[in-house]
Amino acid sequence: MENNPKVSIIIPFYNCSYVDQAIRSALNQTYKNIEIILVDDGSTNFTEKVAPFKDRIRYLRKENGGTATALNLGVQSATGEYIAWLSSDDFFLPKKISNQMSFMVDQNIDISFTNFDYIDKDNQVLVPWHGKRFSNVEGVYNAFLHFNAINGCTVVIKKELFERVGYFDPNFRYTHDYEMWFRLLINGYEIHYVDEVLTKFRTHEESGTKKYQPEMQKEMAIIEQHYRPLLTEYIKKFS
Repeated sequence: MENNPKVSIIIPFYNCSYVDQAIRSALNQTYKNIEIILVDDGSTNFTEKVAPFKDRIRYLRKENGGTATALNLGVQSATGEYIAWLSSDDFFLPKKISNQMSFMVDQNIDISFTNFDYIDKDNQVLVPWHGKRFSNVEGVYNAFLHFNAINGCTVVIKKELFERVGYFDPNFRYTHDYEMWFRLLINGYEIHYVDEVLTKFRTHEESGTKKYQPEMQKEMAIIEQHYRPLLTEYIKKFS
């Protein structure tokens, strides 16, 4: 495999005041073979924050349909061999793509995720290393029997995996990523953990996690009811 395959960073954007920080963090990557695709999901606010960057990114605008639809359009339009997803209110550290790609290329891995810092609206760290740490792939499988172990914005994934297992399901408006990780695991795709903090994950008053907690819980219950028995069977078969 070539040593620096192209990575497409997809930024779904909907009325988010932090979008310029997200774009700048993608542009500041030390890994040079990247493209940045910003998918404007029908925004009516803060579009002026995107304007200064338009000559350095690919800008796609669509009718509002939710994050899953924005991500899917980004993935379908991507020319990279690998996909990274960055929420418009989060940001990457400069070595995010470089460190994760060297791990994945060295080990011939199709999908990986990392740890992250939990930050506030002013970029102050509230909780460092907020994610659970894993020493092996089995730990990741077992974690999904109890909770969502993966922050979507820490993931780098080979684009062809979407062609094999399908795209994000727009029926899950808030937890489409959670459903995707289950789908990959039960289809035999190992998701590897990289023990580094490479993403800053933001909490703020307008964040979906804060505003739509009851809807998220409802969706998660549906996903867990469907996938956990399948995952339990899968783990039994290979243990």
